[in-house]
Amino acid sequence: MSRRGVLAGLAAPVLARGAVPAAAAALSACTRPGPSVHVAAVWSGQELAAFRKVLAGYEDQTGDRVEVVTAGDDIDALLRSRQAAGSLPDVAILSRPGLVRTYARKGRLVALPEPVADGLAEGLRELVTVDGQLYGVWVKTAHKSLFWYRPSGLAGQSPPATWDELVDLVRRLARDGRTPLAVAAADGWVLATWFANMLLAVAGGAEYERLASGAGDWGSVAVRTALDRLAELWSIPGAFPDGRQVALLSQFEQSVVDVVVTRKAAVMFEGDFVATVVDRFSDAGQVREAPRVFRFPTVARSRPLVIGGDVAVAFKESGLELVRWLTRPDAVAPWVRQGGFLSPNRGVPLEQYPAGVTRSLATELRTEERSLRFNLSDLLADGAGVDGRDMWRIMQNFFASVSTPGAVPGRATRRAAADLVRAARG
Repeated sequence: MSRRGVLAGLAAPVLARGAVPAAAAALSACTRPGPSVHVAAVWSGQELAAFRKVLAGYEDQTGDRVEVVTAGDDIDALLRSRQAAGSLPDVAILSRPGLVRTYARKGRLVALPEPVADGLAEGLRELVTVDGQLYGVWVKTAHKSLFWYRPSGLAGQSPPATWDELVDLVRRLARDGRTPLAVAAADGWVLATWFANMLLAVAGGAEYERLASGAGDWGSVAVRTALDRLAELWSIPGAFPDGRQVALLSQFEQSVVDVVVTRKAAVMFEGDFVATVVDRFSDAGQVREAPRVFRFPTVARSRPLVIGGDVAVAFKESGLELVRWLTRPDAVAPWVRQGGFLSPNRGVPLEQYPAGVTRSLATELRTEERSLRFNLSDLLADGAGVDGRDMWRIMQNFFASVSTPGAVPGRATRRAAADLVRAARG
């Protein structure tokens, strides 16, 4: 399932396990006169609705109308088919900076003036700079180092501060018959985010970045150590609601439902956008206990901070004005005030964020700006060794192996590391 499809409505009160949503392909257009700007986006559902509110401000200011087509994580396939048909959009919103590098080096993107990136952290600017030229601007950021939990589900225990404490907590809850952990193992991107956090914690930023660039060693001790530490948790008997087989069929939304609605589990892991799903069920009166968050725990005295994000690029000169406009702090104000949104632009006042978790996370991303790293699977470029979808598949196979009763975690680790090495060699 597309990570961008996870917020696409949630119309049913509780989602069926293993449900496969139809691919998003909605096309909408305003009826106002004036030139059209065509945008291809990764967003759908509530994220897309919020983006439309942002675009309404651009339409009001310029008199242009904006047409949006959404394709989720299949946007690369959409753009390739559009290019073959000679109908590339003016602007695209991408969640993978690896694609920015790929498109720029193929000569598909329009270079951007450097000042449009003035409000961004240096690290984010570098991710969309190719051969010394800027090709993208960040519109949205996601904090991807978060565990969400019900306080009552921890049986009076405090949130764990270290990885060892988390493993002990899960073992204790499972032993007491309290199912501790909801994992959306059907979504490879969720498992890849677990791996990115653990790898950053055990390897450090420099080695993490070498792997992202294609220069690192996927057979290294750090990679195997990261897999071993994940296996400690994922191999605990009784850790998952209804067992490992159901975990392998569970998608992202279901893991949220298991914690906050049906209360089958105490804890789940993913980004700040979990709040958008929680809010939807809260509005329907189905959340009896508001979840709280804690950061990915410290591993060997290191605590990771992984982010994701969405970047705007221009395929045509006619898209430059909209791309520039999206960099303005006031342009995204409707989305900031609505919640479920973190801006990468330091010009957005912190007081505009809803008080509570969202404002706290926005503050955290700014105060720890130097230590944050972008989500590894999104950095990996297609055709350059391990790519993002390779990682999703390998992590799903790894989860299935280590969570099998009687499995030998070390053997599963060696197999997963070998799979990564093979993928890196093409």
